[in-house]
Amino acid sequence: MPVYVQHEVLGKVQDVFNADALWQAPGLALFSRRPLLRDLLERSPREQRGRAATRCFSHVTLVLPQDEVDDDRHLTRGARVRDLAQSLAALHQKDFGDLLGGDEVRYHVLGSDDLDPGEVQVKFGHAVYLPAPGEQVQYTVTASRDSAIWQPVCAIYPNQRLTLVGLDGANATFAVPGWPFGSEGGLLLVNDGPGVPLELQVRPKDSFECRFDAANGYYVLRGKGASAQRLLLKISRTGASTSARPQPAPSSSAAPVIPSAQPQRSPAVWKSRTATPPAADMTAMPLAASSPAARPAPATELDATYAPVARHRITLAALALPRLSRYRETGAQELEVGLNAQLLPSAPGKDSVIRFAVDDADELHAITPAGRQRIAVPSQFAPLDNASIRLLAVQQQLAERYSALLVLPEGPSQPAASGTRLTFGRGMPSLGALRVLDTPQFVRQGDGAPAASADRLGLSRNAFSWEASGDGLRIARLSPTQALYHLDEQLALVAQIESATQDQPYVIPPGHHLVAGHYVLRFDA
Repeated sequence: MPVYVQHEVLGKVQDVFNADALWQAPGLALFSRRPLLRDLLERSPREQRGRAATRCFSHVTLVLPQDEVDDDRHLTRGARVRDLAQSLAALHQKDFGDLLGGDEVRYHVLGSDDLDPGEVQVKFGHAVYLPAPGEQVQYTVTASRDSAIWQPVCAIYPNQRLTLVGLDGANATFAVPGWPFGSEGGLLLVNDGPGVPLELQVRPKDSFECRFDAANGYYVLRGKGASAQRLLLKISRTGASTSARPQPAPSSSAAPVIPSAQPQRSPAVWKSRTATPPAADMTAMPLAASSPAARPAPATELDATYAPVARHRITLAALALPRLSRYRETGAQELEVGLNAQLLPSAPGKDSVIRFAVDDADELHAITPAGRQRIAVPSQFAPLDNASIRLLAVQQQLAERYSALLVLPEGPSQPAASGTRLTFGRGMPSLGALRVLDTPQFVRQGDGAPAASADRLGLSRNAFSWEASGDGLRIARLSPTQALYHLDEQLALVAQIESATQDQPYVIPPGHHLVAGHYVLRFDA
């Protein structure tokens, strides 16, 4: 494997800002000490014919002890750093001018806490590039272990042909946070011009696997073996609105997701009842147009039969994350939902593989062991292998109440017996196992606000009654302030359910969804 990044540590230097002392040792001292910068460039040419160098490297990065760089910034506003870069570039041009081939000599000086006083690190090579002043970034590269928390890796410029990413800056152009494949392996990014998709190559070839996940728009890097670790790498083209389709050689130019502006709404208020209930039974409900409440029907007794019947089920297909700013007067500051190893909703905690939070500014965040990061919708996450979690944007009618729909890959479900009318709501046992947020653990309250179930934010005690039938789920509204929405198989809005009574129910066809409070329920016939 070629050496893409030459990385050397120069011997002890009395003055790290002395360009002559870093460039070449005087006289016969050359044979009694480690090679300096000029010798390193001469021994490692960019191109050669036989043993004769025909071209040398022209971009060099120097790393000095951080204390020295800080002192220079404090005392001279960085003048010694600038003078060092300019002086080394002049020496480079003087001694290797005939081997530059028209390339511009560029030096960049950094600081590091890992160096002892007097030490200087030097980096140059095929995969070392320093951008010209004003040169615009062409690609940005980010990495993640869980598809939720993305850490920056590097930027790639139009004239930057080779970039090697890996474990650390000593063996690669840039270090990748969380790199799990050791120092021997790296990923080479080849940029052959603006009209050619970026190409990725594993170096050495069998160090790990690399494939492009077209559905999610990132690369999946995976080691060998049953318990192999994985790393996700996203390459985004700056200034582009759509992703370029990958070529047979792995490539990508996925554009970054830009959060859209959210409509502003007035906060919700606590709704009072005709008969004053206990404080713990209060419901936070955004104001809605009043309509006559349907008269709840008594549950009928199910007649036993030995004939085959359709097995209807109600499934929790998604969670509707609220626009929490509407409930600011309740004291709710954040609603947080965790997904466990089975990707089922659970109280946020250490057993969660990923958590989603919405705060009272209606900002969405993903939380994993790697940290917390703001996210936009729509988004897709894969915290585990062979798993996909979608966060969907809501349509305009739902956007007044909801921030996003969190689609559950395998949500819990319950049987729904035909011919039985039951009531769904915060205080009803019907489908109680599907009301997974009915505890205070999901809501963070402000100082002085009492702990309360998350279901108080938008779900009435008696929201609607339902009856499973062959033609669909027959819905009757029981609360005039309860918002109900009908979504199709793809979770697209069909209608807001304004009028539905027991005598004239609203029918949800099989495979369609009903939104009530935080819950998106699918009727399966």
